[in-house]
Amino acid sequence: MVLWPKLESLEYAVFSFELASRCGRARTGRFATPHGLVETPLFMPVGTLGSVKGISPVELKEIGSQIVLANTYHLLLRPGPERVKAAGGLHSFAGYNGPWLTDSGGFQVMSLGHLRQIEEQGVVFQNHLNGNLVELTPEKSISTQEALGADIIMAFDECPPYPSSWDYHKASMERTLRWLERSLASKTRKDQALFGIAQGGTDLELRRVSATETSRFGLPGYAIGGLAVGEPKENMVPAIDVATSTLPENKPRYLMGVGHPEDLVASVALGVDLFDCSYPTRTGRFGYALVPEGRLNLKLTRYLDDHSPIDTACGCPACQNFSRAYLSHLIRADELLGLRMVSLHNLRYLHRLMENARKAIAEGRYGEFAREFAGKKFGEEVPRWFTEAMQKGGQWS
Repeated sequence: MVLWPKLESLEYAVFSFELASRCGRARTGRFATPHGLVETPLFMPVGTLGSVKGISPVELKEIGSQIVLANTYHLLLRPGPERVKAAGGLHSFAGYNGPWLTDSGGFQVMSLGHLRQIEEQGVVFQNHLNGNLVELTPEKSISTQEALGADIIMAFDECPPYPSSWDYHKASMERTLRWLERSLASKTRKDQALFGIAQGGTDLELRRVSATETSRFGLPGYAIGGLAVGEPKENMVPAIDVATSTLPENKPRYLMGVGHPEDLVASVALGVDLFDCSYPTRTGRFGYALVPEGRLNLKLTRYLDDHSPIDTACGCPACQNFSRAYLSHLIRADELLGLRMVSLHNLRYLHRLMENARKAIAEGRYGEFAREFAGKKFGEEVPRWFTEAMQKGGQWS
């Protein structure tokens, strides 16, 4: 099913980013892609293999999804980029004709560290499905992403694990810059926007250098990588602050792999525009539902007699049609409907959070919005890292 009208020709497609409003360092914007205009700040659901687990493309649109993310490494292994290309690219193959973003495979350099060898040419993985060796280079990553046909593609990078030494982070950052140069040189399609990825771990000087050097490439957008990989929030916030302060003002900024609600609110205050994470759907499959106060463990017996919706303020299909009691029953019985509905609710929760953030920024009251969020989430003990993000973002005095 086609959800958005197709363009007659993508040959001369133009990407543009326009800032619409500001409140402190928080900002709203409009990012034009060949498959639609998206409003930022926004959260992107993760569809690693071209599918957001258990959620149909129609449902994604209905709950307010604007961009879906897929993974180059996993789609390279199966079904293979040529099969996707022959089907018309991800938009036609997956039945979601809105904007797509593909990761480069750089995250797997970290997550599959026990199955890979890093060299200057690229990374050799041991295929986790059959044991065969698979080489992924900047050139191979770009050619794969071009075959997949996403609107936004990512330069191949190395995402270092946490903790890592300063020397490792420096070498990794420099290698990522060299791989960015090769990624850009191998790009051929005009209808895909290539984003570079700034690394540097939690070392603020490395972050500044990486963001500065990555910005020199004059790309349509930039990502902040290598965070939310186990480092304390107290270290993550300063790294985001340095990155967003250094990256270009007039280009979208994408914080990779971040999806906890409190992290989104704090990062928007620092000027981040795009987010992605498997957290809402993965959490949903474990039976946890996101609510303003945190999350509900619907596996607990206390919810078997609770006939209220997950969230009375939510208009998602789960909250409109089912009670906590029924969803708890389904989850405890391992019924797929329960896991699907909670995942759908969690995605809608994050979309609604970003919709409300955009409204608050446009009305000049993002600080008030963040205080209300923090009061429900943390109570009277708002963590210092969150307060620091608000202060650095010009929201709280």
